Amino acid sequence: MKILTDTNGLVRATETSWQQHLKMAIRCPQQLADRLDLPLDSICPKQSTSSFPLFVPLPFLSRIRPGDRNDPLLRQVLPSSRENEWHPDFSLDPVGDSRFQVTTGLLHKYTGRALMVVTGTCAIHCRYCFRRHFPYENSSTMARGWQAAVDHLANDHSIHEIILSGGDPLTVVDSQLETLIDRLKGIHHIKRLRIHTRLPIVIPQRITRRLVALLAKSRLTAVVVVHANHANEIDSEVAAAIDRLRSNSISVLNQSVLLKGVNDDPVALVELSDRLVEIGVLPYYLHQLDPVAGAAHFEVPVARGLELMTHLRRTLPGYMVPRYVREIPGEPSKTILA
Repeated sequence: MKILTDTNGLVRATETSWQQHLKMAIRCPQQLADRLDLPLDSICPKQSTSSFPLFVPLPFLSRIRPGDRNDPLLRQVLPSSRENEWHPDFSLDPVGDSRFQVTTGLLHKYTGRALMVVTGTCAIHCRYCFRRHFPYENSSTMARGWQAAVDHLANDHSIHEIILSGGDPLTVVDSQLETLIDRLKGIHHIKRLRIHTRLPIVIPQRITRRLVALLAKSRLTAVVVVHANHANEIDSEVAAAIDRLRSNSISVLNQSVLLKGVNDDPVALVELSDRLVEIGVLPYYLHQLDPVAGAAHFEVPVARGLELMTHLRRTLPGYMVPRYVREIPGEPSKTILA
C-alpha cells in the first residue's frame, strides 16, 4: 500500500500498481528467507546455482506460509540444486517450439490457431517453466517488432484464433497491447483472441479497467487462460480480478501443471477445482509436466496422474474435472491422457 497526501493535506491510501509490484518483486534469496522467517540455507543451499533467477512478486509471496519450507506455493518458485541434475529425457526445448516458429515470435503448431510469443518477461519465475531456456532475445515479437508476425497472420486465412503468450503477454503495458490488438482485429479472418497469463493470479492488480475495456470492446472474442496450481494461490484480490473480467463477458479458464510436492494429491486437486469454480473459472487443463531441463524433480508419473483423475471423476461433477493432457511435439493437438 502506498501513502499519498491530497491537496487538502489529508492522508489517503492508494493501491500499489501492478508495475510497482513488478519492480518490488523479490529477487534475492536472503530477502525471501527473511520474509518467510526461514534460514537462508533452507531457502537456497550453497550448492544451488541456476541461470534462471529467483523472481517472486509480493502479492504471491503474501500467500506463502511463513516458516514452512514445504509450502506448495514456495516450492513452485524456490531454486533448487536439483535443477542442475541431468536427465536424458529432459531437454531445453521440450515441446518443440523451435520446430514450429514460422516467423519471429510466431508459432504455428495446430490447425486454425497460432501462438505469438509477445515478450520474454514474466511476473514470476516458476521453476518448472517449459520455456525457461527459450531464446527470447531473438524470438519474441517485442524484441524484434510485430510486423513480420502480423503479416504472416494476414496472409494465412486458415488461422482464426491468435494466442498471446510469452513470457507473460500482460507484462506489456496497456497502450502497447492496444496497438497490437488493433493490428490483429484488422485481420478479418481472425475471430478469437486468447491470452495465456499468470498475472491475474500472481499480481491481480494487473487487471485494470483499461485492460478490461480493451478486451471487452474488441470485435475479437476474448478468452483469458490463467494458471493456478493450488487453491492457496487464489485469495480475495484474485477473485476480484477474475470478477472484473467475467463481468465484462470475458471467458476465463484455468490450466494447471501436475507437480510433485505441490498438487499431486487428491485433496489439493479437489480444493483447486472447488476454488476455481467458486470464483467463476472453468478448470480446463491439467498438464503432465513438460520435460524441460532443470525440472525433473517436479515430475509425477503418469500412472499417479491417472489415479488422481479417477478420484476427481468420482468426487466432482464433470464440468469441474480438468482434462489431463500432455503435449507431444508434432502431434496435431494436445494428447488427452484422461
